[in-house]
Order: sequence, then structure tokens, then C-alpha cells
Amino acid sequence: MDLEYHVEKILWTEQQISHRVSELASEIIQDFTPQNNAPAFVGVATGAFLFLADLVRKIQLPISVDFIRADSYGLGTVSNGNPRIPFDLKVDVQGKHVILVEDIVDTGNTLSCLIDHIKSKGASSISVCTLLDKPARRKVHFELVGKGKYYCGFECPDYFVVGYGMDFAELYRNLPYIGVLKPEIYS
Repeated sequence: MDLEYHVEKILWTEQQISHRVSELASEIIQDFTPQNNAPAFVGVATGAFLFLADLVRKIQLPISVDFIRADSYGLGTVSNGNPRIPFDLKVDVQGKHVILVEDIVDTGNTLSCLIDHIKSKGASSISVCTLLDKPARRKVHFELVGKGKYYCGFECPDYFVVGYGMDFAELYRNLPYIGVLKPEIYS
């Protein structure tokens, strides 16, 4: 099965993604100094794993890295609106600045849930760094904590996208670009 035949069109190439990830890393580095407490980068598994890996390799500051899992899609293409956290943090975030690293912010349900969860663990501030933001689908307004900032790679049109860590039914994560999945694949 050639996964590329399932992609209707490419929205962002591997080179465009790499360039934007470098820009996001530069923004984050400017906002943190080595004298600050080392921020904790928390990747939202599994979709953000490639983005997180590429991003933190460009951050020339002392940092910690961890993952959290929030399930809201299952095997479908639409969030069920009720995320759960089956895999929690190992890193103690009490008193730390946390940068939640997301593949895509869609309805805002999952992100809002994760921010509340990490806030309950005592994080002093929470920022969000998302590769894609899909504001057309937003249903829940989320609030950053403390001096948290919102870093966004690209604004995504309202398509179902795959690649660069993002999947449909656990496939397509390994595509080096982000593309629109043909509707007949998931309909």
C-alpha cells in the first residue's frame, strides 16, 4: 500500500515544516534565558512526537522533556469531545514553566483538559506550542497559565490532515509532509 496515493494534496512540505520549526525554536529561545528555570517540554502523544523531537533539538537551553497522552479521537476523524489521560507525566512540573507541544489544536477540548491537568500539578506557567492551529473547529476557549504564550506553526484549513506524526487509524504518521487525506479513505 503506497500511502502517498491516499493524500489528496500536500499543504506543507518537509522543507516548509523544518523552516517553521526552526522559527518556533528561535521564538522560544528568545522568551527564555538560561538563568530562568529550565522549561519542561511536554509532548502530547502520539501525534506530536516528530514535531517535539525536531523542536527540542533546536532549543539550546537546559530543558526537560516528557510525554502525556490524551485520547479524544479513537479511530475516527472527529474528536469525541471528552478527552481522557491514560498516560501521565513522569517529570515533576511543580513550580516549572511547561511548554505543551501539540501536533494540532482543533476543538480545544483536549488542550483545555491538558492545561487544567498540568495546572493541577503545580506548574507555575503553561505555554502551548502547536504545529497546526485549526481555529475554524474551535469549540472550547483555553486559557494559558501565568506568563504562558501561544506559539503556532501554521494555521490549518478545515481539512482532515495526516503526516509528520499525525494519523488516521494509526497510519500516515511517517509521511515527511502534512497533507489532506482523501475523504474516501476515512468515509
